[in-house]
Amino acid sequence: MSVSLTSTNSAPANRTPLDARSLKLRETIIKAILAGNRGHVGSAFSLVEILRVLYDDVLRFDSSNPRWSGRDRCILSKGHGCLALYALLADKGFFPEEELWKFCKPDGILGGHPEYGKVPGVEASTGSLGHGLSIGIGFALNARFEAAGYRTFVVISDGESNEGSVWEAALCAAKHKLENLIVLVDYNKQQSYGTTYEVLDLDPLADKWRAFGFGVREVDGHSVSDLRSALTQVPFESGKPSIIICHTIKGKGISFVENNLNWHHKTKISPAEADALLAELRV
Repeated sequence: MSVSLTSTNSAPANRTPLDARSLKLRETIIKAILAGNRGHVGSAFSLVEILRVLYDDVLRFDSSNPRWSGRDRCILSKGHGCLALYALLADKGFFPEEELWKFCKPDGILGGHPEYGKVPGVEASTGSLGHGLSIGIGFALNARFEAAGYRTFVVISDGESNEGSVWEAALCAAKHKLENLIVLVDYNKQQSYGTTYEVLDLDPLADKWRAFGFGVREVDGHSVSDLRSALTQVPFESGKPSIIICHTIKGKGISFVENNLNWHHKTKISPAEADALLAELRV
């Protein structure tokens, strides 16, 4: 059996090379998907560098004490990309790596969307898109009220930005001048059944967020150095929340998955497909 390399690519190609760590994290994600025989491949792969830089270089946390009061809060509002989060949480010791191989199984803790109170390190149950930013605003307001030093990071998707709740939350964040709130948009320009342009065009996205009162930066969402640089500069403007628009590729890292909506969510992956997936990720 041959594996189709057909891609429904309608977005500009991003040829940013992936280093050994990025490839290894993707390999972990694929192994978890194969163990559970299901998962959002493309959605997880566009997120890897965003979450990698947050957990490697930016967030303050204690994996041995996930509820440490001084931790930075990180909400993956794009809950269907949870496998990328699970890979990082396991890597950082929030739970044993063995849990990854029980993905979507009755005896495991890791489901198809992240669950607060069940998965150590998960700050909010997400997956029904559009409410993560509102929760993040609550965290950021609480930090101000308690004069606490933690920051709140919220990772949202472009398709999720169709939801009116996202823009209501944006207005609220700007009203309260939440400098301690940082939003990152995984802007891969695709959603479950089409491009964002076809479904509900978001452009000019940066101008929209500026109009809603945010300090804005745009970066290559697969460039570790670009992400690190932007995240060291927040808040971008005094008295404003910050947003980083991360231009990414859905399925980044595997040629026949990139921008291919057949891999938005995949079940019953064949042995040939499994071999092809892993072959492109071997480092």
